[in-house]
Amino acid sequence: MILFRPAIHSLRNAIGMPTVDLESVAVERWQIAPSSERHVPAAKFLPGQIEKIVASEFAPMDVVIRALRGDYRTVRGETLGFRLRNVDLVDGVLYCSKATRHLRPRRWNMSAYGKSTDMKTGALYETWLGNRYFGNWLTDDCLSYSLAAEHGEPVSTRDMSHGHETRYAEVFRLQAKRIDSVHFDELIFFRDTDQNDNKKVRAEDARKRLLAIAASVSHPGVFLLRGNTGQSRVLSNERAIAEHLATKHGFRILDPSVSTVEEIVAACAGARVVAGVEGSHLVHGLIVMPPDAALLVIQPPSRVVSALKVITDRQGQNYAFVIGSGGIENFSVDRNDVERTLDLVA
Repeated sequence: MILFRPAIHSLRNAIGMPTVDLESVAVERWQIAPSSERHVPAAKFLPGQIEKIVASEFAPMDVVIRALRGDYRTVRGETLGFRLRNVDLVDGVLYCSKATRHLRPRRWNMSAYGKSTDMKTGALYETWLGNRYFGNWLTDDCLSYSLAAEHGEPVSTRDMSHGHETRYAEVFRLQAKRIDSVHFDELIFFRDTDQNDNKKVRAEDARKRLLAIAASVSHPGVFLLRGNTGQSRVLSNERAIAEHLATKHGFRILDPSVSTVEEIVAACAGARVVAGVEGSHLVHGLIVMPPDAALLVIQPPSRVVSALKVITDRQGQNYAFVIGSGGIENFSVDRNDVERTLDLVA
């Protein structure tokens, strides 16, 4: 079958016909889990830290700062399922009627695609953010898999045959059919982006699966090195900070990029504090650290985010942060600021 929908949608855009999201053309939608009201606690931070923030990422600065200051109630949205009919997946984009949704950046710019596969039905659990950021894949897409398995045959465009993903997929029993260019008679997908109580239960189940693969004991903390991995965000004195915490407080130092999942679980599952530069690598520790542990995040002033705090809020854990000095490419943090912030959560 030759798929012409990319060309049709390009033409619609060219003549000013709006493209809508897939949810609006679903033939059926249903609630999987209700919304949850929750108190948002304040993060642990030193006086003057908020004032050092220059810019934020993923959300407006006022929204990020409000999340860090906390002390308000919020509603975490419901989890929903949607059913579509007559759907094409082409080069990482879903097409259905007048709607589209991108799962990843397109690799090609073609008007027609061939060699498609026909499928009667499938249940898709992947997201744009999960395909873009490893941390989102681990905290969101992996948890959504159980929804897909419950409602149909799980399908995904993601290649999980490399890096840590292979082992995590084995532990979480992600057995999705890998797809590329496909026509679906029927496709199920989910809105599972909010951190409601149902998602907390699924996260706790994922943690139990990980705890079963490596022994751990309680210890003061672990510093997860970021180095030059991921988007450039280099803490120039990262090693010095890590070694200080190791020498004075008994922290372990671990580089996730050269460690197995078993080694990561063994180091993080008993840590009372998981510390490091903000980024997806911290999620290795976040998903297995104890329920009463704290996440201590070091951030450059021009790229401050609160995404990981949403997870600790969901799990009832402490979140602490320190803002450094300098730019995204190269910044540093005062050792005394880290020391005094650690005192707030120790």
